[in-house]
Amino acid sequence: MNKKIGSLISYLFIAAGAILASFSVACILLPNSAIDYGTAGIAILISKLTGFNLSACVFLVFLPFIIAGTLILGKEFGIKSAVGSIVYTVGIAVFEKVPFELNVEHFLAVAFGGAILGAGLAMILRYGGCIDGSEIFANIVIKKLSEVTGKDFSMTPILIGFNACVYLAAFFLINRNSALLSLLVYVVATAVIDHFTDHFEAIKQVTIITKDPAELVKCIKNELNKTCTIMDSYGAISGDNKTLICYINYFELSKMKDIISRNKGTFSTVSTIDEILR
Repeated sequence: MNKKIGSLISYLFIAAGAILASFSVACILLPNSAIDYGTAGIAILISKLTGFNLSACVFLVFLPFIIAGTLILGKEFGIKSAVGSIVYTVGIAVFEKVPFELNVEHFLAVAFGGAILGAGLAMILRYGGCIDGSEIFANIVIKKLSEVTGKDFSMTPILIGFNACVYLAAFFLINRNSALLSLLVYVVATAVIDHFTDHFEAIKQVTIITKDPAELVKCIKNELNKTCTIMDSYGAISGDNKTLICYINYFELSKMKDIISRNKGTFSTVSTIDEILR
């Protein structure tokens, strides 16, 4: 029952985050000549250049990334991403028709809109969802690279490269002011996201202390395709233990928490790793 309530709450927060994000884009950013970043930015560019309905463009651009995320990153991730994307798309369609005017300078409006966008996206990420296809794309690339090389990589270079292409397209296809204002949106939004998610694009180190590591190691290998470093440890009260250290990305953290919750008698911490040297 507790798990069902927790799952329901996570979907409600994902929907709330998607509503915040769509409000920011439709009512603040677009009226002030700025665009969203990532795949939403691509959808906005397509809509501006072709005249097609924005919400339809958003849905069509998001769809292949959601399908790919579901196939490669798991059913639960796919469902949460689909819920967030659908609410975001509907929110864009609704808020486009809402008369809302922010009578401040473009710079202030875009900074404020970027902060609201970042808060909405952070809420979605914290509860296991994702509506930006660039993050799904980066996650898939990292997953494939890790499988091939056996190394852990940060998503930051891929995300920066993806969004650089979006803003270069805005610079040449729309105008330079729109591109620069949109870049400000990216800076403000990612700063807010990093504050609430502790650098979601970075590698996460999960440290687990347990007396029976065998089942944990098996689940981590089968469900996350990750290995662990196992060390002997000693607790002042619990006595002899085993300490497991595993490196994952932010989108795998939800599944890791589920694995840990199924194995009672553990103590775990999660920390952010900026770089792994080999």
